[in-house]
Amino acid sequence: MIRVLVVDDQPLFREGILMLLAADPAIEVVGEAGDGEQAVALAHQRTPDVILMDLRMPGVDGVAATARIAAELPRIRVLVLTTFDDDDSVFHALRAGAVGYLLKDVSATQLRRGVREAAAGESPLQPSIASKVVSELTRRMAQDPRPIGAARDGLLSEREREVLRLISAGASNKQIAVRLFIAEGTVKNHVTRIFEKLEVDDRTQAALRARELGIV
Repeated sequence: MIRVLVVDDQPLFREGILMLLAADPAIEVVGEAGDGEQAVALAHQRTPDVILMDLRMPGVDGVAATARIAAELPRIRVLVLTTFDDDDSVFHALRAGAVGYLLKDVSATQLRRGVREAAAGESPLQPSIASKVVSELTRRMAQDPRPIGAARDGLLSEREREVLRLISAGASNKQIAVRLFIAEGTVKNHVTRIFEKLEVDDRTQAALRARELGIV
């Protein structure tokens, strides 16, 4: 069972999210909060697996709450769910520790899938958000195109590079296993080692590092 905390300052919207999540038997909503301060407190009390986090709320906003939760409760996966898709909102949230970013116009199916992916250690990004991340990384690489040689010189094995390329393409562990004809448990082991070697905490950060390193 995936334990979820819903954070949004609009009660009517929270009610709608609760109804959508209730349709998935694998998801249990363990609490709801109307601002970032409540979110942090409930995160400590209820220890959810995933937090659906709005960004702009009164008092402590979603970015600040995400940063505190990432620092204090790193096991919890914060998945942003907001109406704001401007660059500042996106990159501030991801830098604060959010593992994924969805907009409120997603379908119910996409939302439930995003929660499951976040709980599984993946990084759900809406396509329009993913394109922003890639564009920003491309811009940074153009400013400083020097490759970081460690990954090219043996930091990652060839198989780990294959897995990382598929992670960067948005593939889940199950999809990677099918593509590479290996067990899903083996994929999980590769992903763990990749995170350790690249010193990252999630798939979004790994994908960014892969582009910085010239692996994809």
